[in-house]
Amino acid sequence: MCASYGLDPRFTDDELLAEADEALLEGLREWAAANAGETLRPTGKNLRNLSPIVVDDGGEATLEPAWWGFLVNGEPAKFPSINTRSERLQERPGALKSRALVPATGWYELKKPERVWHEFGLDTSALFGMAAVTQRGRTPDGQWFTCYSIVMRPAPAHLAEVHDRMPVLIPTAFARDWLSAQGDRELIDEALLAAASLDDRVVTVPRADDKGAERLF
Repeated sequence: MCASYGLDPRFTDDELLAEADEALLEGLREWAAANAGETLRPTGKNLRNLSPIVVDDGGEATLEPAWWGFLVNGEPAKFPSINTRSERLQERPGALKSRALVPATGWYELKKPERVWHEFGLDTSALFGMAAVTQRGRTPDGQWFTCYSIVMRPAPAHLAEVHDRMPVLIPTAFARDWLSAQGDRELIDEALLAAASLDDRVVTVPRADDKGAERLF
């Protein structure tokens, strides 16, 4: 399960989109700088810590503040919704109708039974995109938000000893397809194949906690 991730404004290479608009990247840097290095966590019911996602808007990739986790019938979902298993999407691809990329520079997992935090990321401190499915939801006071759930898959062998699941990372060559292609079983299958091309570049290091005080490299 991915329950926390980082967005460091000092990200080096851009591996989010093949042709990322400079305004989009600058917007991410500004948001991350204002966030002051705080770890991104699921949105709270009272403290609405919205996080940036990248969505398709008429063929253009744009940033949107979004609620991490689903809102259902005017309240936070009663089922776990911050993550969605890739296997579930293969079985029920209807949830792929609306999608996003979640920009990140790393994510955190707790290795058990040692209970040691580990940070995962790409080998160049690059900004990358995690696959997400989205849906609209409203809060009890009637406000509407785009809500997102990060898609998770089985981890490759060299990472599974730390944690058996990982986000589906979307390489730049597949980013536009993930955002705008038809949402069906073929799309999630192709996304998993594309994600596997990044497996050898994912590294992990132990951390004292998941507060993001240290840099991966």
